[in-house]
Amino acid sequence: MAKTPQDVLNMVKEHDVKIIDLRFMDFPGLWQHFSMRASDLEEDSFEDGFGFDGSSIRGWQTINESDMLVIPDAETAFIDPFFEAPTLVMFCDIADPITRSRYTRDPRTVAKKAESYLKSTGIGDTCYFGPEAEFFVFDDIRFDQTPNAGYYFVDSVEGRWNTGSPENPNLGYKPRYKEGYFPVPPSDSLQDMRTEMMLTMINCGIDVEQHHHEVATGGQCEIDIKFSPLVNCADKLVLYKYIVKNTARKYGKTVTFMPKPLFEDNGSGMHCHQSIWNGDTPLFAGSGYAGLSEDALYYIGGLIKHAPALISLTNPTTNSFKRLVPGYEAPVNLAYSQRNRSAACRIPMYSTSPKAKRVEFRCPDPSCNPYLAFAAMLMAGLDGIQNKIDPGEPLDKNLYDLEPEELARVPQTPGSLSEALDALEGDHEFLLKGDVFTEDVVETWIEYKRENEVDAINVRPHPYEYALYYDI
Repeated sequence: MAKTPQDVLNMVKEHDVKIIDLRFMDFPGLWQHFSMRASDLEEDSFEDGFGFDGSSIRGWQTINESDMLVIPDAETAFIDPFFEAPTLVMFCDIADPITRSRYTRDPRTVAKKAESYLKSTGIGDTCYFGPEAEFFVFDDIRFDQTPNAGYYFVDSVEGRWNTGSPENPNLGYKPRYKEGYFPVPPSDSLQDMRTEMMLTMINCGIDVEQHHHEVATGGQCEIDIKFSPLVNCADKLVLYKYIVKNTARKYGKTVTFMPKPLFEDNGSGMHCHQSIWNGDTPLFAGSGYAGLSEDALYYIGGLIKHAPALISLTNPTTNSFKRLVPGYEAPVNLAYSQRNRSAACRIPMYSTSPKAKRVEFRCPDPSCNPYLAFAAMLMAGLDGIQNKIDPGEPLDKNLYDLEPEELARVPQTPGSLSEALDALEGDHEFLLKGDVFTEDVVETWIEYKRENEVDAINVRPHPYEYALYYDI
């Protein structure tokens, strides 16, 4: 049930809340927060907001225009499950203190504008997203980069590489490489922890469908949340990651949503199920291929056409492209198919109900900023519908078994973050419709990623380069 400001003030009294924690998303995609006394929260606070220094947030204001406002969203209020003092948390939007307009580089504002734009098109009124975020649970992580050294070391009691380790005792139940999907305990040693994550999510208002061990050795897991409207789903995914990380910390473990933290085993993706509805009517069900409507096929056409640019937002790290590698299980082929998981766009066939008809875009990974990624996918799909973009013929064969000349006709995802950013630079008009993304947002994203990530990686020697080149 939606909460009003008065409902939130009642929650403060009911739970004897001592601290109000205000949270917002920075530009690249990390949750930020600051805390204040509960007695300072008033009904006017939901209009007036609270001031903070925006110049210290990555990708945001310059030092000479640093003052900004956070505007708490009463509907998002929940009691934090980890803090010792009773703490009420709210998601916030960002506003300019002078003009009171919402800040265009605020990712949550971008997502809200995408929802508004969908309604303005008359195509539908709600876009539902259902992400499947995968992650690794490790027992130890060490990394460093200095002028004369660079390394990382991760370890997991589940790691197959530890079958010969003196663990005193070593019990031997460690999933084989690429065989970690669905084993029962004791091979799956993380059941109780995932259940606690799941129950904590439910207590915080996230509707969870299931949890399980994933394919890779070394503690790969997945918890699936039920689909919900775009902004609400992005909020839930942010909270999901917060709960997963902090629950793992209680167990003395650490979680990463890096797409590819391990060599020679599966990476972590985030398949995104999506559909458009108008009121109670699902618009993706029809009599076309795989039971899809014409609009659903055009939506797929938009995703495929704009995928190279989209991927700079849905797979926004240099590490993302260690997962998106041809010849493996990652969906690098830009095609669509029913059931076939090797296609970038899949039409799940679990149910024939029109309400279950949806498109699954399999390229994204959980390193993305969900507000920007979900908004960008919706904008690409809407562009497909508006311009009737034909997705071509479906490919129901195993795309990895195609003959070379046949495979050559299937477009592929960019091979690096740099290539994806180049694609975004040349193809972003579809994002600008309805002022959802602005030129400033796109330019800032490209500049930030190139300077702070692409160039930063390019200038550092890689440890494996020593194995390749030291003796030349």
